[in-house]
Amino acid sequence: MKEVLIKTEKLTKQFGDFIAANEITFEVYKGEIFGFLGANGAGKTTAMKMLCGLSIPTSGNANIAGFDVYKQTEHIKRNIGYMSQKFSLYEDLTVLENISFYGGIYGLTDKQLKEKSEILINRLGLNKESKKLVGSLPLGWKQKLAFSVAILHEPKIVFLDEPTGGVDPITRRQFWDLIYEAADRGITIFVTTHYMDEAEYCDRISMMVDGYIKALDTPSNLKKKYNVATMDEVFFELARGAKRNGN
Repeated sequence: MKEVLIKTEKLTKQFGDFIAANEITFEVYKGEIFGFLGANGAGKTTAMKMLCGLSIPTSGNANIAGFDVYKQTEHIKRNIGYMSQKFSLYEDLTVLENISFYGGIYGLTDKQLKEKSEILINRLGLNKESKKLVGSLPLGWKQKLAFSVAILHEPKIVFLDEPTGGVDPITRRQFWDLIYEAADRGITIFVTTHYMDEAEYCDRISMMVDGYIKALDTPSNLKKKYNVATMDEVFFELARGAKRNGN
């Protein structure tokens, strides 16, 4: 039986009369790569903030890595990793300083931090760049470093919010190799992306439209259901009737 690490039941977030996320219900399993997709304004970011313990739901229930989103948000934060396209590293710190900073936040001992830093830098081939400011690195290297730092503490789940935005196709593919490696180690990957080709790399995906989850299945099953050849076409079929158009 698969171990469930994310479980939501009718999870809802309302701002005044506006319902950003409307009774979303799904499960995500240990080691799964779960794509959480939708157009701008669909409610993805709002939902992710609730799952990360950063925003209290209006109603419904959710359990993340064994912890309740209402009562145990600090436990959730300690058992997850998080990376976004917009902010994940301090550009005015060196590579090593960023690793040390986040390692300290995640509660690693000095010994653990030294060992993990060496492994991380060797894996990414950043030996010559370890003392350079992160701001001087190419975007692709920044993104790969940010992901590696987000899982430095071996979290049960890592949330990736559009992690490959603006990155060239080759670097995106290399980034996904890192995702596969993490999933193989049992880390659950929860990822949002605007690139529909990346949806093909996920074990399962959900599609949000106007605050609702409109579809949830494997990429191959969704393509069969809508009788199309690509995830781009699935997305178009689901999103063309969307009423929201914005963040």
